[in-house]
Amino acid sequence: MKSKFENLTGICASCDAMAEPVFLLDSNICIYLLQGAVQGLNARVRAQRRGSLAVSAISYAEVRLGIRAPEAEQALQGFLRDVLLLPFDGAAAEAYARLPFRRARLDRLIAAQALAAGLTLITNNERDFADIPDLRIENWTL
Repeated sequence: MKSKFENLTGICASCDAMAEPVFLLDSNICIYLLQGAVQGLNARVRAQRRGSLAVSAISYAEVRLGIRAPEAEQALQGFLRDVLLLPFDGAAAEAYARLPFRRARLDRLIAAQALAAGLTLITNNERDFADIPDLRIENWTL
């Protein structure tokens, strides 16, 4: 029986040269990719240049929390070989301080990173980010 994590290594291997990050993957998108749950999403990600995708350290922490099985751990490590792990830095903290406040929302930290880095956020939860000015959002699951 084929593991759902088997084909994840090399998700952006269509191009060997590293590109500059353009897109920040939200936590839900990372989970869908690790599960192989949305075929259109998988195809869209594979079409990106290697290095053009990033994941927030905040999203990584959310995803990491749910990793239990050795196969899932292996898939996550393969995933991280192809995406930039973006640390939450001072520029992201400054962007966060300018956002409309919502208590206990990790989405705000992720949005702040996208804004600070000038990246388009890829999410399936557009509604959660709708009130954030100047945030570029795309949904690749549709």
